[in-house]
Amino acid sequence: MKAKNFFLFILMTCCQIILAQNDSITKLNEVVIVSDANLKNFSNTQSLQKLSDTIIRNNQASLTSLLNYNTVLYFKENGLGMTSSPSFRGTTSQQTVVVWNGININSQLLGQTDFNTISTRGFNSIDVKAGGGSVVYGSGAIGGTIHLNNDLKFSDTFKNDLQVSYGYFNTLSAVYGITASTKKMSFDASFTRNSSDNNFKFVGHEGRNSNGQYYNNVYNFALGYKINTKSTIQFYNEIFDGERHFSLTSPNATKTKYQDYNTRNLLTWTNSFGTFNTDLKLAYITEHYNYFEDIELDGYTSGGVKSFIGKYDIAYELSAKAKISTILDYNKNNGTGSGIGKSSREVGGVSILLNHILSEKWNYEMSLRKEISDAYKSPILFNAGSRYDFSDSYQLKFNLSRNYRVPTFNDLYWEGSGNLDLKPESSYQAEIGNQFKYKDVKLTVTAYTMKITDMIRWLPNNTGNWSPVNTDKVFIYGAETLLNYKKSIDKHTFDLTSTYAYTVSTDKNTDKQLFYVPYNKLTGSLSYYYKKVAAYYQIMYTGEIFTTSDNNPKYILDAYNVSNFGIDYNFSKKNTFKIGFKVQNLWNEKYEALPSRYMPGRNLSINLNLNY
Repeated sequence: MKAKNFFLFILMTCCQIILAQNDSITKLNEVVIVSDANLKNFSNTQSLQKLSDTIIRNNQASLTSLLNYNTVLYFKENGLGMTSSPSFRGTTSQQTVVVWNGININSQLLGQTDFNTISTRGFNSIDVKAGGGSVVYGSGAIGGTIHLNNDLKFSDTFKNDLQVSYGYFNTLSAVYGITASTKKMSFDASFTRNSSDNNFKFVGHEGRNSNGQYYNNVYNFALGYKINTKSTIQFYNEIFDGERHFSLTSPNATKTKYQDYNTRNLLTWTNSFGTFNTDLKLAYITEHYNYFEDIELDGYTSGGVKSFIGKYDIAYELSAKAKISTILDYNKNNGTGSGIGKSSREVGGVSILLNHILSEKWNYEMSLRKEISDAYKSPILFNAGSRYDFSDSYQLKFNLSRNYRVPTFNDLYWEGSGNLDLKPESSYQAEIGNQFKYKDVKLTVTAYTMKITDMIRWLPNNTGNWSPVNTDKVFIYGAETLLNYKKSIDKHTFDLTSTYAYTVSTDKNTDKQLFYVPYNKLTGSLSYYYKKVAAYYQIMYTGEIFTTSDNNPKYILDAYNVSNFGIDYNFSKKNTFKIGFKVQNLWNEKYEALPSRYMPGRNLSINLNLNY
């Protein structure tokens, strides 16, 4: 389809949820289009961490960096800017889902998202929800979900925002964003460029990171139009184009590179009819890669998937305190590539969700989901939870769920190795959350347990070829804490946030900790504000990590503690012109998240922010 015809089609179909709130400055009603209403309406009984605009700005543009320093997630990163995959609550990288404006965008080829292909600068809110979410967000939402949101506001607004950061290793991060809105229309767009020579010196031994250069360009666009007070249409678009030269682990290794080109298009249309609210989402998502095994040669392997997603959410208010929602969804995926040939699959599903407020202090949620697929059999999924406010200072949450992950295209269709008899991975999990509030302190402590069956592993078969099979059973338990403290004394403001995770993730066949799952991870961030000065200090501690399934002590990655420091000065009266600098790895820590994949030592960057 030609580009102009495609965009014309997009502008004629759209959806979103409308919320009204008071603007404390203008005293006028401001309408907000929430890109993922189910996150707000059906996450009351699970742990949810919201990352503020300030936190997003204080970190590097990659989603890996943002989450590494501010959440309990651990990242297995093949060097700075290289491929990056998470472990959330002791699960594998395929068991964490990235949700873009309410749509699951995990790769259909690999079953995961590479977090270094996601730039944080194009989103105005990012949320981290721990625990299962497969009923609403589908395959892979076992350990947790990461929500990237473009929420649009309808008010008389026009502003521009330019952020530029330049530092060691010729590292550049630049983003320009524009926001324009009225009471009828809202427009938001941004362009981001990230690049680096990435040729840093190794800490503690001779040599430099070679063949590690990378770049990526990201374009984000969102447009909303209020047809009337009860109907809104909205379109989202994102394009990612990037190239990475994979860092070498030895001087004689062959130089390789990897190219990504991903597009995401989403049209939504929301309507309200008395006690009914409907939300239609139509998405077209593409992913494509080229892998050059030797950059000196012309040959390369490639692959990609084109996906069409349709979701229709019908919500009915049973009463002022009870709401039931039915979600019908359909996914069609067409893949092609060097390993999978031409393959396709179709999945249809229905979900039923209930939210009931029993009193001002007590509510509960329940949900069910069933899928039908032409490639695998899906179990019946469920989620049930309750929240009770014992007082203003103590809140108790409980949640129980069954979740799953379907085999990927590579698992099912890889030529000579794919296994069409694979079953989805299945998990049962339970969690209890305690939230304490006292004056300026908020502390959340969550304990959880999880059992995963039919985990998919690639193992050698009788012919010597590697093939995926359902083999592992994993038992996981642990605890997480989230701490927030904010205090103002005269013109001085202090803001402290901290997270801690203790995770035991055991393979029941071997009784060993899963590799690349640390027992301990701690993060902390202290911000200080005084008049026109803003400063912050970050720490990230990661405990020792097993890199083999037998937990051989010879192959343990040492614990590491990395700190960053930054300071900004506002040269304007209206917070429109800031200059600052940031020192990353302040204490020049020697560390690696994968064997022989060393990370940079101390390095400096300067930044400029214009907001007008």
